[in-house]
Amino acid sequence: MNGNVKPYGGRRARTLALLFLAAGFLLFVAFAGWAWREEASVTDFSRKNLAPCAEYLFGTDWMGRDMFVRTVTGLSMSIRIGLLTACASAVIAFLLGLMAAVMGKAVDTVIISLIDVVMGIPHMLLLILISFACGKGFWGVVIGISLTHWTSLARLIRGEVLQLKESQYVKAAEKLGKGRMYIAFHHMVPNLVSQFLTGLILQFPHAILHESSITFLGFGLSPEQPAIGIILAESMKYLAMGKWWLALFPGLLLVAVVLVFHYIGQAVCRIIDPGSVHE
Repeated sequence: MNGNVKPYGGRRARTLALLFLAAGFLLFVAFAGWAWREEASVTDFSRKNLAPCAEYLFGTDWMGRDMFVRTVTGLSMSIRIGLLTACASAVIAFLLGLMAAVMGKAVDTVIISLIDVVMGIPHMLLLILISFACGKGFWGVVIGISLTHWTSLARLIRGEVLQLKESQYVKAAEKLGKGRMYIAFHHMVPNLVSQFLTGLILQFPHAILHESSITFLGFGLSPEQPAIGIILAESMKYLAMGKWWLALFPGLLLVAVVLVFHYIGQAVCRIIDPGSVHE
């Protein structure tokens, strides 16, 4: 038995160590980007179109702006948008999933129909329409992503609640005359925390990618902001001129941030899931 405990303890320790490293990387990007937001817009035509070097790790663009500073600043904004939209969509999913399972068949039918409608429309198209209707910009992107990323988690929460309704302690509470809301918040919500947290974290990479995509297409953040989508869209004009670094490094760092968020979600799932002990 001791031989089984040590490997698990070692895996858990490695997972926690990597989790802290990943979180540290994201915190660095978030806070460094916020601190460099003014420097990201500084132009100097005497250093324009410089290839990557020791002084300018990601090179400079056609206006002499430091691409490393601009990339980190853009990713910092993406992380902030991801935080807002992931929290908003996760809360929407949690409330609707809970309501669908405990408020009766009529409410369940309405919410399931709403989920089917949202999931039936091409995701990017719906996101563009909502963002455009809300005036684009920062809040247009936030509202658009928040209203289009909740469906999968809502289905998951609903399914978990339906399983909990069949448990012995819930049936006992019903026989004791406890109301739906009492049972939902005292017996179901505590058992849904792990699914909620995992779903919340896994919303981040999707939100960041969709924010970058919609901004790249011109329906997101304004061109004056050093967003990753803006940086990549502007770099397309210069790739044919051999300025490969303008797109390569921002793209790679965007992928790195998305993968780190995905790893954090998987790691948190392994840590808070009791069944992971036996994996």
